[in-house]
Amino acid sequence: NLFFVRSHFGPPATGIHPWRLNVVGLVERSQGLGLAELQSLEQVTVPAVLQCSGNGRAFFTPIIPGAAWERGAVGNAEWTGVRLKDVLDRAGLKPGVAHVHMIGSDGPPNPKTPAFLRSLPIEKALDPHTLIALTMNGQPLPVLHGGPARLVVPGWTGNHWLKWLRELTVSETEAPGAFMQSAYRLPRASLPEGVTPKPEDMVPLTAMNVKSLIIGPAQAAKLKPGQSEVHGVAWTGEGRITRVDVQIDSQPWTLATLEGPDHPFAWRTWRLPWKAQPGWHVVRSRATDSNGQTQADTSPWNKSGYLWNSIDQVECEVV
Repeated sequence: NLFFVRSHFGPPATGIHPWRLNVVGLVERSQGLGLAELQSLEQVTVPAVLQCSGNGRAFFTPIIPGAAWERGAVGNAEWTGVRLKDVLDRAGLKPGVAHVHMIGSDGPPNPKTPAFLRSLPIEKALDPHTLIALTMNGQPLPVLHGGPARLVVPGWTGNHWLKWLRELTVSETEAPGAFMQSAYRLPRASLPEGVTPKPEDMVPLTAMNVKSLIIGPAQAAKLKPGQSEVHGVAWTGEGRITRVDVQIDSQPWTLATLEGPDHPFAWRTWRLPWKAQPGWHVVRSRATDSNGQTQADTSPWNKSGYLWNSIDQVECEVV
Protein backbone atom coordinates (compact mmCIF):
# COMPACT_ATOMS: atom_id res chain seq x y z
CA ASN A 1 0.00 0.00 0.00
CA LEU A 2 3.07 2.28 0.14
CA PHE A 3 4.06 1.54 -3.46
CA PHE A 4 3.68 4.55 -5.76
CA VAL A 5 0.85 4.61 -8.33
CA ARG A 6 1.11 6.15 -11.78
CA SER A 7 -1.44 5.63 -14.56
CA HIS A 8 -2.26 7.40 -17.80
CA PHE A 9 -6.06 7.11 -17.90
CA GLY A 10 -6.93 5.56 -14.55
CA PRO A 11 -8.04 2.01 -13.76
CA PRO A 12 -10.74 0.49 -15.97
CA ALA A 13 -13.97 -0.97 -14.66
CA THR A 14 -13.40 -4.55 -13.55
CA GLY A 15 -15.66 -7.54 -13.11
CA ILE A 16 -18.11 -6.53 -15.85
CA HIS A 17 -16.70 -8.99 -18.39
CA PRO A 18 -14.34 -11.95 -17.90
CA TRP A 19 -10.75 -10.80 -18.43
CA ARG A 20 -8.90 -12.25 -21.42
CA LEU A 21 -5.53 -11.64 -23.02
CA ASN A 22 -5.58 -11.77 -26.81
CA VAL A 23 -2.40 -12.61 -28.75
CA VAL A 24 -2.69 -11.72 -32.44
CA GLY A 25 -0.65 -10.51 -35.41
CA LEU A 26 2.30 -12.42 -36.89
CA VAL A 27 1.61 -15.63 -35.00
CA GLU A 28 0.79 -19.16 -36.13
CA ARG A 29 -2.11 -19.49 -33.70
CA SER A 30 -4.03 -16.50 -32.36
CA GLN A 31 -4.73 -16.89 -28.65
CA GLY A 32 -7.39 -15.78 -26.21
CA LEU A 33 -6.13 -16.65 -22.73
CA GLY A 34 -8.15 -16.34 -19.55
CA LEU A 35 -6.69 -15.83 -16.10
CA ALA A 36 -6.97 -19.54 -15.23
CA GLU A 37 -5.06 -20.48 -18.39
CA LEU A 38 -2.21 -18.12 -17.52
CA GLN A 39 -2.15 -19.43 -13.96
CA SER A 40 -1.82 -22.97 -15.30
CA LEU A 41 1.46 -22.11 -17.04
CA GLU A 42 4.82 -22.10 -15.23
CA GLN A 43 4.94 -19.25 -12.71
CA VAL A 44 8.17 -17.28 -12.30
CA THR A 45 9.11 -14.75 -9.59
CA VAL A 46 11.37 -11.79 -10.33
CA PRO A 47 12.29 -9.14 -7.72
CA ALA A 48 12.54 -5.86 -9.63
CA VAL A 49 12.49 -2.09 -9.29
CA LEU A 50 9.66 -0.21 -10.99
CA GLN A 51 10.45 3.47 -11.57
CA CYS A 52 8.57 6.12 -13.51
CA SER A 53 10.83 7.47 -16.26
CA GLY A 54 10.07 10.98 -14.95
CA ASN A 55 11.08 10.29 -11.35
CA GLY A 56 13.19 13.32 -10.35
CA ARG A 57 11.74 15.59 -13.06
CA ALA A 58 11.20 18.36 -10.48
CA PHE A 59 14.96 18.71 -9.99
CA PHE A 60 15.78 19.66 -13.60
CA THR A 61 16.39 23.28 -14.53
CA PRO A 62 14.97 24.91 -16.59
CA ILE A 63 11.62 23.67 -15.24
CA ILE A 64 10.02 20.93 -17.35
CA PRO A 65 6.25 20.40 -17.77
CA GLY A 66 4.77 17.15 -16.49
CA ALA A 67 4.24 15.38 -13.18
CA ALA A 68 6.68 17.08 -10.80
CA TRP A 69 8.07 13.91 -9.28
CA GLU A 70 10.90 14.33 -6.82
CA ARG A 71 12.08 11.00 -5.33
CA GLY A 72 8.88 9.06 -4.72
CA ALA A 73 8.04 7.45 -8.09
CA VAL A 74 9.96 4.24 -7.47
CA GLY A 75 9.37 0.97 -5.66
CA ASN A 76 10.75 -2.54 -5.36
CA ALA A 77 8.59 -5.67 -5.31
CA GLU A 78 8.50 -9.38 -6.05
CA TRP A 79 6.50 -9.93 -9.23
CA THR A 80 5.19 -13.39 -10.10
CA GLY A 81 3.59 -14.50 -13.33
CA VAL A 82 4.12 -16.07 -16.74
CA ARG A 83 7.10 -15.42 -18.96
CA LEU A 84 5.99 -13.33 -21.92
CA LYS A 85 8.24 -15.63 -23.97
CA ASP A 86 6.16 -18.68 -22.99
CA VAL A 87 2.94 -16.99 -24.14
CA LEU A 88 4.52 -15.96 -27.46
CA ASP A 89 6.03 -19.42 -27.98
CA ARG A 90 2.60 -20.94 -27.41
CA ALA A 91 1.21 -18.74 -30.18
CA GLY A 92 4.16 -19.41 -32.51
CA LEU A 93 6.08 -16.53 -34.05
CA LYS A 94 6.15 -16.10 -37.81
CA PRO A 95 9.28 -14.96 -39.69
CA GLY A 96 10.01 -11.24 -39.70
CA VAL A 97 8.81 -10.51 -36.17
CA ALA A 98 10.62 -7.52 -34.61
CA HIS A 99 8.24 -5.95 -32.05
CA VAL A 100 5.36 -6.83 -29.74
CA HIS A 101 2.68 -4.14 -29.40
CA MET A 102 0.74 -4.04 -26.14
CA ILE A 103 -2.37 -2.23 -25.05
CA GLY A 104 -4.37 -2.24 -21.83
CA SER A 105 -8.00 -1.92 -20.83
CA ASP A 106 -7.70 1.72 -19.71
CA GLY A 107 -9.34 3.61 -22.55
CA PRO A 108 -8.59 7.29 -23.25
CA PRO A 109 -11.01 9.83 -21.73
CA ASN A 110 -12.31 11.04 -25.11
CA PRO A 111 -12.03 9.95 -28.77
CA LYS A 112 -9.47 12.65 -29.56
CA THR A 113 -7.01 11.31 -27.00
CA PRO A 114 -4.66 8.64 -28.39
CA ALA A 115 -4.70 5.21 -26.80
CA PHE A 116 -1.74 4.24 -24.62
CA LEU A 117 -0.24 1.88 -27.19
CA ARG A 118 3.35 0.76 -26.61
CA SER A 119 5.72 -1.89 -27.98
CA LEU A 120 8.76 -3.90 -26.98
CA PRO A 121 11.57 -5.03 -29.26
CA ILE A 122 11.27 -8.77 -29.73
CA GLU A 123 14.61 -9.36 -27.98
CA LYS A 124 13.29 -7.82 -24.76
CA ALA A 125 9.92 -9.53 -25.14
CA LEU A 126 11.68 -12.90 -25.30
CA ASP A 127 13.96 -12.16 -22.35
CA PRO A 128 13.15 -14.83 -19.71
CA HIS A 129 12.83 -12.12 -17.02
CA THR A 130 10.06 -10.24 -18.87
CA LEU A 131 6.76 -11.30 -17.30
CA ILE A 132 3.03 -11.02 -17.52
CA ALA A 133 2.67 -10.53 -13.77
CA LEU A 134 -0.35 -11.84 -11.89
CA THR A 135 0.82 -11.28 -8.31
CA MET A 136 2.78 -8.60 -6.42
CA ASN A 137 4.59 -9.53 -3.20
CA GLY A 138 2.69 -12.81 -3.07
CA GLN A 139 -0.79 -11.31 -3.39
CA PRO A 140 -3.08 -11.04 -6.45
CA LEU A 141 -2.03 -7.98 -8.43
CA PRO A 142 -4.08 -5.02 -7.10
CA VAL A 143 -6.21 -3.12 -9.59
CA LEU A 144 -4.27 0.11 -8.99
CA HIS A 145 -1.09 -1.72 -9.96
CA GLY A 146 -2.56 -3.16 -13.16
CA GLY A 147 -4.49 -6.21 -11.95
CA PRO A 148 -5.36 -8.76 -13.01
CA ALA A 149 -2.27 -8.72 -15.27
CA ARG A 150 0.46 -6.27 -16.23
CA LEU A 151 3.79 -6.41 -18.00
CA VAL A 152 6.92 -6.46 -15.88
CA VAL A 153 10.02 -5.45 -17.84
CA PRO A 154 12.91 -5.63 -15.35
CA GLY A 155 15.66 -3.08 -15.80
CA TRP A 156 13.58 -0.83 -18.07
CA THR A 157 11.62 2.28 -17.17
CA GLY A 158 8.00 2.07 -16.05
CA ASN A 159 6.46 3.22 -19.34
CA HIS A 160 7.10 -0.31 -20.64
CA TRP A 161 5.35 -1.96 -17.67
CA LEU A 162 1.90 -1.76 -19.23
CA LYS A 163 -1.03 -2.13 -16.82
CA TRP A 164 -4.37 -3.96 -17.33
CA LEU A 165 -2.88 -5.86 -20.26
CA ARG A 166 -5.52 -7.09 -22.71
CA GLU A 167 -3.88 -7.50 -26.13
CA LEU A 168 -0.50 -8.33 -27.61
CA THR A 169 0.04 -7.80 -31.33
CA VAL A 170 3.17 -9.35 -32.82
CA SER A 171 4.48 -7.15 -35.63
CA GLU A 172 7.35 -6.34 -37.99
CA THR A 173 7.33 -2.69 -36.89
CA GLU A 174 7.36 -0.55 -33.77
CA ALA A 175 3.95 0.52 -32.46
CA PRO A 176 2.49 3.64 -34.10
CA GLY A 177 0.97 6.54 -32.18
CA ALA A 178 2.10 9.38 -29.94
CA PHE A 179 3.00 7.26 -26.91
CA MET A 180 5.63 5.36 -28.90
CA GLN A 181 6.70 7.67 -31.70
CA SER A 182 6.80 10.98 -29.81
CA ALA A 183 6.71 10.34 -26.07
CA TYR A 184 9.28 8.42 -24.03
CA ARG A 185 12.16 9.23 -26.34
CA LEU A 186 15.58 10.74 -25.65
CA PRO A 187 18.13 12.46 -27.89
CA ARG A 188 20.96 10.23 -29.12
CA ALA A 189 23.48 12.65 -27.61
CA SER A 190 23.31 15.22 -24.82
CA LEU A 191 22.15 18.68 -25.85
CA PRO A 192 22.46 22.10 -24.19
CA GLU A 193 19.70 23.03 -21.75
CA GLY A 194 16.54 24.21 -23.47
CA VAL A 195 17.43 22.78 -26.90
CA THR A 196 14.73 20.65 -28.57
CA PRO A 197 16.21 17.84 -30.70
CA LYS A 198 14.98 16.91 -34.15
CA PRO A 199 12.59 13.91 -34.20
CA GLU A 200 15.04 11.85 -36.25
CA ASP A 201 17.67 12.33 -33.53
CA MET A 202 15.46 10.74 -30.85
CA VAL A 203 15.54 7.09 -29.72
CA PRO A 204 13.15 5.18 -27.44
CA LEU A 205 13.76 5.30 -23.70
CA THR A 206 14.71 1.82 -22.48
CA ALA A 207 16.94 0.89 -19.52
CA MET A 208 17.13 2.79 -16.26
CA ASN A 209 20.42 4.38 -15.23
CA VAL A 210 22.26 3.95 -11.95
CA LYS A 211 20.76 5.75 -8.96
CA SER A 212 20.81 5.95 -5.17
CA LEU A 213 18.47 7.55 -2.65
CA ILE A 214 19.16 8.54 0.93
CA ILE A 215 16.33 7.26 3.14
CA GLY A 216 17.79 8.39 6.45
CA PRO A 217 18.42 10.98 7.62
CA ALA A 218 15.40 12.59 5.98
CA GLN A 219 15.57 16.06 4.47
CA ALA A 220 15.66 18.70 7.25
CA ALA A 221 15.69 16.00 9.96
CA LYS A 222 16.86 16.95 13.46
CA LEU A 223 19.23 14.38 14.97
CA LYS A 224 20.85 13.94 18.34
CA PRO A 225 24.65 14.14 18.58
CA GLY A 226 26.58 10.92 18.72
CA GLN A 227 26.36 7.60 16.95
CA SER A 228 24.00 7.68 13.96
CA GLU A 229 23.95 6.31 10.41
CA VAL A 230 23.22 7.17 6.81
CA HIS A 231 21.20 4.55 4.94
CA GLY A 232 19.27 4.17 1.72
CA VAL A 233 18.72 2.17 -1.45
CA ALA A 234 20.46 1.94 -4.83
CA TRP A 235 19.56 0.33 -8.15
CA THR A 236 20.38 0.30 -11.84
CA GLY A 237 18.92 -0.93 -15.13
CA GLU A 238 20.77 -3.82 -16.75
CA GLY A 239 23.48 -4.72 -14.26
CA ARG A 240 24.12 -4.81 -10.53
CA ILE A 241 25.00 -2.25 -7.89
CA THR A 242 28.68 -2.72 -6.99
CA ARG A 243 29.22 0.15 -4.52
CA VAL A 244 27.68 3.17 -2.85
CA ASP A 245 29.82 6.00 -1.52
CA VAL A 246 28.69 8.61 1.00
CA GLN A 247 30.03 12.10 1.59
CA ILE A 248 29.24 14.23 4.64
CA ASP A 249 29.94 17.92 4.13
CA SER A 250 33.36 18.29 2.48
CA GLN A 251 34.85 15.11 3.95
CA PRO A 252 36.24 12.41 1.61
CA TRP A 253 33.79 9.96 0.06
CA THR A 254 33.41 6.82 2.23
CA LEU A 255 32.37 3.37 1.06
CA ALA A 256 29.00 2.26 2.48
CA THR A 257 28.10 -1.36 3.23
CA LEU A 258 25.74 -3.05 0.75
CA GLU A 259 23.12 -5.26 2.39
CA GLY A 260 20.36 -7.65 1.43
CA PRO A 261 20.11 -10.07 -1.52
CA ASP A 262 22.00 -9.21 -4.70
CA HIS A 263 19.29 -9.70 -7.33
CA PRO A 264 20.04 -8.33 -10.81
CA PHE A 265 16.97 -6.07 -11.16
CA ALA A 266 16.18 -5.28 -7.52
CA TRP A 267 17.52 -2.48 -5.39
CA ARG A 268 20.21 -2.94 -2.75
CA THR A 269 19.98 -1.44 0.70
CA TRP A 270 23.10 0.21 2.08
CA ARG A 271 24.24 1.92 5.28
CA LEU A 272 27.17 3.81 6.78
CA PRO A 273 27.77 4.53 10.49
CA TRP A 274 28.15 8.23 11.27
CA LYS A 275 29.29 9.98 14.44
CA ALA A 276 27.09 13.06 14.17
CA GLN A 277 28.45 16.37 15.42
CA PRO A 278 26.27 19.43 16.24
CA GLY A 279 25.43 21.73 13.34
CA TRP A 280 23.92 21.61 9.85
CA HIS A 281 25.24 18.90 7.54
CA VAL A 282 24.99 18.05 3.84
CA VAL A 283 24.85 14.30 3.19
CA ARG A 284 25.37 12.92 -0.35
CA SER A 285 25.23 9.42 -1.86
CA ARG A 286 26.69 8.13 -5.12
CA ALA A 287 26.09 4.65 -6.60
CA THR A 288 28.19 2.69 -9.11
CA ASP A 289 27.04 -0.35 -11.09
CA SER A 290 28.65 -3.35 -12.78
CA ASN A 291 28.68 -1.54 -16.14
CA GLY A 292 30.89 1.21 -14.73
CA GLN A 293 28.10 3.79 -14.56
CA THR A 294 28.43 6.22 -11.62
CA GLN A 295 26.04 8.96 -10.57
CA ALA A 296 27.27 12.40 -11.59
CA ASP A 297 26.76 15.79 -9.96
CA THR A 298 24.30 16.81 -12.68
CA SER A 299 21.99 14.77 -14.90
CA PRO A 300 21.97 15.78 -18.58
CA TRP A 301 18.96 17.99 -19.28
CA ASN A 302 16.29 16.70 -21.66
CA LYS A 303 13.00 18.29 -22.67
CA SER A 304 10.84 15.59 -21.03
CA GLY A 305 12.66 15.32 -17.72
CA TYR A 306 13.55 11.65 -18.01
CA LEU A 307 16.17 9.61 -16.14
CA TRP A 308 17.22 12.14 -13.50
CA ASN A 309 19.99 10.46 -11.52
CA SER A 310 22.17 13.17 -10.03
CA ILE A 311 24.05 12.41 -6.81
CA ASP A 312 21.42 12.38 -4.07
CA GLN A 313 21.63 14.96 -1.32
CA VAL A 314 19.85 15.80 1.93
CA GLU A 315 20.50 18.43 4.59
CA CYS A 316 19.96 17.74 8.26
CA GLU A 317 20.70 19.33 11.63
CA VAL A 318 22.32 17.77 14.65
CA VAL A 319 21.14 19.55 17.82
